[in-house]
Amino acid sequence: MPGLSRLFLRLSLLHLMVGLTLGALLLTGKGLPAWGGRLWGLLPPHVSALLWGWTTQFVMGVAYWILPRVGGARPRSALAWAALVLLNAGLGGMYLAYLFATPRWLLLLIRATPLGACLAFAVHAWPRVRPTYP
Repeated sequence: MPGLSRLFLRLSLLHLMVGLTLGALLLTGKGLPAWGGRLWGLLPPHVSALLWGWTTQFVMGVAYWILPRVGGARPRSALAWAALVLLNAGLGGMYLAYLFATPRWLLLLIRATPLGACLAFAVHAWPRVRPTYP
């Protein structure tokens, strides 16, 4: 398994732990009404951690590993690295944005980085998606 795939998968498991922890806190808030109102602010980072951090990143890691090579190499690997950096920087920014007061324009920019990561990974993977017959 390539090193980049391992990194994608390990980081996806890290975001899974973050998402599950935030989900556990949300459930705790439902059981303790005094905390409930304050903890519902954790819902957007919880969803982002599980949707973008775990699922999307896991899919990217497996796709990088499993898609066939072109001419014995993985073309445009720099775009896959850019996708990894953009996705995790955006998720880290999302986590921090919900802890601190953040202007709307900055929150919009932070929330757009995972889309940029998906676009970069799609451009990387496009030449590798081809039929298996000769």
